[in-house]
Amino acid sequence: MSGVDLSDAEPGLLAWLAQGFHGDMHYMVRHGLRRARPAELVPGSVSVLTVRMDYLPRDTPPDWLDRENARLLDPGQAVVSVYARGRDYHKVLRQRLQRLSDRIAQAVAPLQARVFCDSAPVLEAELAARSGQGWRGKHTLVLNREAGSVFFLAEIYLSLALPETEPTSAHCGQCSACITACPTGAIVAPHRLDARRCISYLTIEHAGPIDESLRPLMGNRIYGCDDCQLVCPWNKYAQRSTLADFDARTPIAQAQLIEVWRWSEADFERHTEGSAIRRIGHERWLRNVAIALGNAVRSAVDEKTQVVYLQALSERADHPSALVQEHRRWAMAQADAVFTRGPVPPTPKAN
Repeated sequence: MSGVDLSDAEPGLLAWLAQGFHGDMHYMVRHGLRRARPAELVPGSVSVLTVRMDYLPRDTPPDWLDRENARLLDPGQAVVSVYARGRDYHKVLRQRLQRLSDRIAQAVAPLQARVFCDSAPVLEAELAARSGQGWRGKHTLVLNREAGSVFFLAEIYLSLALPETEPTSAHCGQCSACITACPTGAIVAPHRLDARRCISYLTIEHAGPIDESLRPLMGNRIYGCDDCQLVCPWNKYAQRSTLADFDARTPIAQAQLIEVWRWSEADFERHTEGSAIRRIGHERWLRNVAIALGNAVRSAVDEKTQVVYLQALSERADHPSALVQEHRRWAMAQADAVFTRGPVPPTPKAN
């Protein structure tokens, strides 16, 4: 539980926006300081109840960190962030939190309460840290000694004054593993993230072409990025979810790049039903996969492997999207010059 006075967080928010670190998320500028002023967002709010929910799938093996890192080293794998492999967390948390809010309202009336889950201008990590959920790691995520950072956050703004929870102390020490591990150097300083370089932002929030200088650094990550969490020592304590909602779905969880590149729009809609992935749409999905295929082309161990990826890329030669075509052409241009290859033979068009 925290109060609503976040005034000491306002200078940092303004500085972050002034540096343009929010990228194309223009709504962050439009919302301005409302994000740090809960009582302006929901008049009458005097307390904020924060909750966290673990999201590792129930069957996650003990060596999951090693397995995730191994997948990143396999160019043909289509890597989706762990949190997005199950049901859309917005729906899961919002429904459960609304039930909790309703129960509080029944016990304490009259009460004004409003539920949020990554759905409004809310300083979620700041509120979580002030509520004792953990501390802000150098990657800007909230860390908990018993659960690492592999959890979602949500809030209930309340018109009821409640005792505030004592914040926890920070336990990152001299560790900078997350900063070193970031593939694109998006963590520009401890506790400072430039979203414009963050793979999660680029693959999810950013709608246009992705900077060519960043594409080779994205590897086979096609939706989100977990690298800063995979290297964090605290995530050896990450907890499994108790909910079936966050169990990994197939084929999203273990798909190959060529497989998801061949998805038609109808396939994409079917495979991402109820998933957070659906929000980016089929066009951006293909943009992301094209980059990953280009990286696979460049890292191919031999000409035969390279040609397989090039053939798959050629199947989308008539796709109507200029965005997809630009990234597809870039991907095909990544062919390693040490291999001498002739024209890529035609292949049947994707559905």
